[in-house]
Amino acid sequence: MTVTHQRLILASASPRRRELLGLAGIAFDIVVSPVEEPAPDTGEHPAAYAARMARLKAAAVAGQHPDAVVLGADSVVAVGETILGKPADAADALRMLTLLSGRTHQVVTGCALFAPDREPEVFTVSTDVTMLELSPARQAAYVATGEPMDKAGAYAIQGGAAAFVTSICGSYTNVVGLPLAEVVTFLRRLTPPPHHAVSPSPRPANPRSVTAATTTSPPQTAQKPGSSP
Repeated sequence: MTVTHQRLILASASPRRRELLGLAGIAFDIVVSPVEEPAPDTGEHPAAYAARMARLKAAAVAGQHPDAVVLGADSVVAVGETILGKPADAADALRMLTLLSGRTHQVVTGCALFAPDREPEVFTVSTDVTMLELSPARQAAYVATGEPMDKAGAYAIQGGAAAFVTSICGSYTNVVGLPLAEVVTFLRRLTPPPHHAVSPSPRPANPRSVTAATTTSPPQTAQKPGSSP
């Protein structure tokens, strides 16, 4: 699928984002952003933090590749105003899973698109996710698989945690790591619609060059009343 005529760079090392763009048939290159992810500012809203991180990641790569379209993204899990990033260790993963157990939380992904000669496009998408009650033993078994360790909120909905989720409201791909429908929509805005050449209308004929054909009917002879033709 061609959504932009310019080179597209994904500024992320996430295999999940790479897979999602690939499933959409979008051609792109990967340049991992060198930006370190700082902790949220005190009182910073989850959506604001995700948007700020996405912008920082995209801006760093766009500076290296000014002629390309650069997509940066960052996902966080939020319980109210509490932001859950990637767990620091197994104990931190257990803490996060305990917090998510039996309740609804939000997965927020910030996306930033940098394109030549345009202002950056930055937006966020939020999805509500509800988990069932998880026993401590089930949480520990999941953490022992190692899967939660590089995931925001310490779980992967496309992995072993699929059986933990009772419902979602919103974009599924957003929970995986990239709101694909929204990203494609923004990418399409960067490509102007194709210009269709309009054939010139035929020039009207010069009235002076047109000779009207005149039909002359033969003269009729008047007949006397009562006579046959």
